[in-house]
Amino acid sequence: MNEISPVSATVTASYERSLTADAAELWQVLRIEAQEAADGERALARFFDLAVLEQADFGSALAGLLARKLAEPHMPFQALDELVREALAGDPGILASAAADLAAVRARDPASGSYLTPFLYYKGFHSLQWHRIGHYLWEHQRQDLAHFLQSRISEVFAVDIHPAVPIGRGVFIDHATSIVIGETSVIGNDVSILHEVTLGGTGKARGDRHPKVEDGVLLSAGAKVLGNITLGRNAKIGAGSVVLHDVPPCATVAGVPARVVGWCREMVPALAMDQTPT
Repeated sequence: MNEISPVSATVTASYERSLTADAAELWQVLRIEAQEAADGERALARFFDLAVLEQADFGSALAGLLARKLAEPHMPFQALDELVREALAGDPGILASAAADLAAVRARDPASGSYLTPFLYYKGFHSLQWHRIGHYLWEHQRQDLAHFLQSRISEVFAVDIHPAVPIGRGVFIDHATSIVIGETSVIGNDVSILHEVTLGGTGKARGDRHPKVEDGVLLSAGAKVLGNITLGRNAKIGAGSVVLHDVPPCATVAGVPARVVGWCREMVPALAMDQTPT
């Protein structure tokens, strides 16, 4: 499925410019890709039918997909499916954010040869969408259910994001394993986060104690950002770095502890996905 139809290619170009994908347009591309996949791999035809082709729209497909991922005896598929649908109806911005996130994966990950692949198989996308549901519940004073979802997300996807954390649109979580994001963190738009990233506290502070990540930031694999500090717009954090102080906009930092080693060569590091610490 590395070759996509002209329709899909046109949509890809549009999304790379704005990363504010229209869910209805995206849905049509997903259906085309799912049908092509079903025709090409008959062993998975029923799976593609259930996940995409028998669904009415992007929201229905997303609800069913997410519910199947986290279903368990105390919270079965039907209850989770209804919960996702409730949140999507209560806040249409969740669906728009999901579409933008999926467009971000397609634009930034060279391994994703289609929109269908990350939609069905990428746990970074799945964990982020479940977090958006949990954050909706948190904001509507349903903290116990939000904590339940946080626990299930951690168990299933190995991603631990506190449900209080607001996250912008067009966010790409790549690989996702061992990501930890603390309660008072804030993440902006068009951010890319790789595996084993921590946005944590210093261990002693209370109250507002976690990092603030502005738009366009790239958090490379294994980066640890600790304390109530700000990563400025379009900053790049090198792989394995430990960041303890504010990072200026457009700066590249690397090392333990991290220091400025350069200034962004590309306009938005999170979109360029170049983890080279220069």
